[in-house]
Amino acid sequence: MSTPSEKYAVFRSDQEHPAVKEFRELYDFRLDDFQLRACAALEDGHQVLVAAPTGSGKTLVGEFAVHLALQRGQKCFYTTPIKALSNQKYSDLVRRYGSDNVGLLTGDNSINSEAPIVVMTTEVLRNMLYAASQTLLGLSYVVMDEVHYLADRARGAVWEEVIIHLPDSVAVVSLSATVSNAEEFGDWLETVRGNTVVVLEEKRPVPLFQHVMVGKRLHDLFAGEAPTARAGQAQYGPQSRSGNPAKANQPGSTDLKDLVNPQLVRIARDDNRIFRDDSRKPRRRRDLPKQRPPKSHFTPYRSDVVEELDAGALLPAIYFIFSRKGCEDAMLQCLRSGLRLTKPSEQAEIKRVLAERMVDLPDEDLGVLGYHDFAEALSRGIAAHHAGMLAAFKEVVEELFARGLIKVVFATETLALGINMPARTVVLEKLSKWNGEAHVDITPGEYTQLTGRAGRRGIDVEGHAVVLWQPGFDPRAVAGLASTRTYPLRSSFSPSYNMAVNLVRQVGRSRARDMLELSFAQFQSDQAVVGLARQVQRNTEALEGYKESINCHLGDFLEYAALRRRIGDRESSGSKRRKLDRRVEAQESLEKLRIGDIIRIPAGRSAGWALVLDPGVRSEREGPRPTVLTLDRQVRKLSMIDFPTPVDAISSLRVPKKFNARNPQQRRELAHVLRGRTDMLGEEGPPSSRSRNGDVVTHADDPELQQMRAELRAHPCHGCSDREDHARWAERYFRLDRENRDVQRKIEQRTNTIARQFDRVCQVLDALHYLEGDKTTEAGDRLSRIYTELDLVAAECLRVGVFDDLDVPELAACLAALVYESRSKDEPTSPRLPRGEVRPALEQMGLIWRELSALERDMRVDFLRPMDLGFCWAAFRWASGASLAEVLYESDLAAGDFVRWVKQLIDLTEQVADAAGPTPLRKTARAVTEQIRRGVIAYASVVDEPDS
Repeated sequence: MSTPSEKYAVFRSDQEHPAVKEFRELYDFRLDDFQLRACAALEDGHQVLVAAPTGSGKTLVGEFAVHLALQRGQKCFYTTPIKALSNQKYSDLVRRYGSDNVGLLTGDNSINSEAPIVVMTTEVLRNMLYAASQTLLGLSYVVMDEVHYLADRARGAVWEEVIIHLPDSVAVVSLSATVSNAEEFGDWLETVRGNTVVVLEEKRPVPLFQHVMVGKRLHDLFAGEAPTARAGQAQYGPQSRSGNPAKANQPGSTDLKDLVNPQLVRIARDDNRIFRDDSRKPRRRRDLPKQRPPKSHFTPYRSDVVEELDAGALLPAIYFIFSRKGCEDAMLQCLRSGLRLTKPSEQAEIKRVLAERMVDLPDEDLGVLGYHDFAEALSRGIAAHHAGMLAAFKEVVEELFARGLIKVVFATETLALGINMPARTVVLEKLSKWNGEAHVDITPGEYTQLTGRAGRRGIDVEGHAVVLWQPGFDPRAVAGLASTRTYPLRSSFSPSYNMAVNLVRQVGRSRARDMLELSFAQFQSDQAVVGLARQVQRNTEALEGYKESINCHLGDFLEYAALRRRIGDRESSGSKRRKLDRRVEAQESLEKLRIGDIIRIPAGRSAGWALVLDPGVRSEREGPRPTVLTLDRQVRKLSMIDFPTPVDAISSLRVPKKFNARNPQQRRELAHVLRGRTDMLGEEGPPSSRSRNGDVVTHADDPELQQMRAELRAHPCHGCSDREDHARWAERYFRLDRENRDVQRKIEQRTNTIARQFDRVCQVLDALHYLEGDKTTEAGDRLSRIYTELDLVAAECLRVGVFDDLDVPELAACLAALVYESRSKDEPTSPRLPRGEVRPALEQMGLIWRELSALERDMRVDFLRPMDLGFCWAAFRWASGASLAEVLYESDLAAGDFVRWVKQLIDLTEQVADAAGPTPLRKTARAVTEQIRRGVIAYASVVDEPDS
């Protein structure tokens, strides 16, 4: 910054924004332009939305809000989507501002909650808003880190609730990953919160190079420079208004897929030619491919990948494997291979940190937690990181990786969601993952989120993304993933029962309805309506033009054309009705058949005489399916297709009791007897067996149809010489008019969708007497304190006293059914359950759920997922005092999963205790909390305060 004009610009900026100048001087590096712009807007009194790539430093803007609050003697809440990120941010802020100035509020911890700066999960802030907590007094700033979480199906609504319900006096700082509709999101924030400045940053802080590893060799994905490696340019090249890359066929642009490394294209082509999938798997040796792929074309072992990265100075690395078991297996494979990535001094420091962080972990739990393999892998610079691990283990991995002591982490995609763990290299083992229902390809947005971890700002000159070669690999598809920015933010907002009672209690039903119409979901729906409204306008103009072409000098041709359409519709519906009547008649005739009846099959391959061996069992979908013996000795199972007309039994023949349809001799003898009987009946049979076409009602028998035809002939336009030309235009008119009405219906359906859904939720609550007009009943007040997904089931159980007579372990088991949700549909449908009062209580809970589900169907809402009993036994045993080893062995749960579900159970028991009021149930619920918050659970809730 040497030119006089640049120096003067900095001087003017410092004069106008002294707080930004003071904040900038706290850092020993130069702030980026987007950070300075966002901070300046915040100092000027605006709210801000910052959308920037992972690792670009957008959280610095949130920390400026903290700085402003402290400087001005105000409060700032820093919200995050997950507890681990809250703990991490709390430690960061304590190191900078001291423990007296910073507090923490999560489901597990409450530290210095009245401090001027409080870090919390977003759900905690939502609950404080509904409870009108005194802690909100003096609040001036709220930082919403990872605000793009509002697209999360399960939890996204919480972000919108907070943004909508925060007082107008609070400035919101929204920090988001790069999304392709950031402008739209900013427009919504402007609508809801007022003056909002949108700051977009497309540039990666560190250039990212894309590679593919084939065998043990690393190939560049692109022949030239990767789009993500262009220093000083937008991460994805030129952007359209929507945020997508500019079209390849625009002047001066190049199709990115044409830039793929030709060597990779050749490898993929050769392998596809050898292993071409023609949907037939080889069954014999001679069917196997004559050629074999070159020895260098294979998917490398995980340990080999790590060794190659180490040899190429590409560590530390995050190695993404979309499977918890895969992460654990990879760590053990590296251990067995003898891989060691750390120096003796690093090993000593790792062991010191591990001993310090694990000192409070019960010794008897170490074995069942897999601690010894975990510690050995850490000492070698290798780790796994996934949701099934104990939180304490994950935190140690995060700390050691951030310090550069861990060289490779095998992780699931959850690592990419929020935790600050940048690396030099990111490895993707596969480009598909299991989403709970099927294996699906990852999206460009997910690819960007995962590879965004590569390249440590201030440490690495460049970052690297490595995709492993797999059979059927398409390098052009990977190039598309690597060069496309299509990660739109889509709202998942919908009003819940808890939300409804809280809003009605606070502001009344009408005001609550208006507030919900401010949601991002409704905003996006209304934006779509704008396009539909334009389509209606264009259609209406076209219809006017059609009218001019239809104009007839003899009369109203539209009236005449409408009469023609009614006649056509009447004829068509009459034909369909007659066809249906004939099918019903045919089905009824088949139902009357008995064994031994001789019939004449009217149609199909088996048309002709036949003997009924079995009338068939009627099914609602297919109708009767009789089994018959034909004259040519064939046994056939017939269907309704063979009977376009009804059929009668012409005669009968005794079928021997021991007749075996599979015996050719018996078939031959019975068919011979049948032929003799039918020869006497003749070729066509008696009149009753023939087709009943004479019974068909024709159009001539429809008096209303005849009346319409007479009106058509009498209409003035019937004699127009241009009648058929007008008719063609009229047909286009009617077709477009029908399409226009469909679009208008879509507009009606999309307008006020959230408000209509809120009305239906309130109808459910009215029917159950949780609401009375604009007030909540005593039951409604209880519901307002319960935030679980099955909130209404829990509230109904409280109202009817399902939990009243349960002891501590029994209450834990029953409440577990309201929080647990299995990861796989393959888990047993009849899990083990405790004896005693638990089973009757669960049966009563199931009855309540079924009654509520039926009510939801009547009101056209669907919020209550089925209860899951898969955690009841584990919760019961843990609340009964069983050891961790016993519970994990009996339940087959991962330690991290067990801890997470127990924590959620603790949250619900505390809510139930709060909602129960001064009753014995409150005492029991609090005893559940005390009993299950022990051992590894208690340890998992501890947050170490860093030295300030």
